[in-house]
Amino acid sequence: MLKTSVLMISLGILLSGCATRSTAPQAPPETRTVATSQPAHTVALTAEHIELIRAYYGDVGHGGGKRKKGLPPGIAKNLQRGKPLPPGIARQYLPGDLYVRLPRPPAGLEYVIVAGKLLLVEVATQVVRQILLDAVFA
Repeated sequence: MLKTSVLMISLGILLSGCATRSTAPQAPPETRTVATSQPAHTVALTAEHIELIRAYYGDVGHGGGKRKKGLPPGIAKNLQRGKPLPPGIARQYLPGDLYVRLPRPPAGLEYVIVAGKLLLVEVATQVVRQILLDAVFA
């Protein structure tokens, strides 16, 4: 009798678990995407902004329009969108009075000038996200 009761209780528990199972279609398994560090926003410089930058650097007081000596070919080749800036590369930041006249970069990005190019670079990783202007000193 005891065996029969234990068997009946076990069978009841087993069947109750099956009865509560939903027959509705299951949602697909959670899909995970690889996080990319690319910002969704980009900065677009208008012709007015470009002219402002070139005029600023063309003035005698701000560099005299002198073109700096170019980068070595191997380093210049690595100065591309999606690649980090080479370590130890000379970079300049925009002067404050010029910076306030340009569109503000998205959070986590900054303007950097390297070898006469105006770049938009991630602050944390130093990855080049956009080459905004190819010849600042032209």
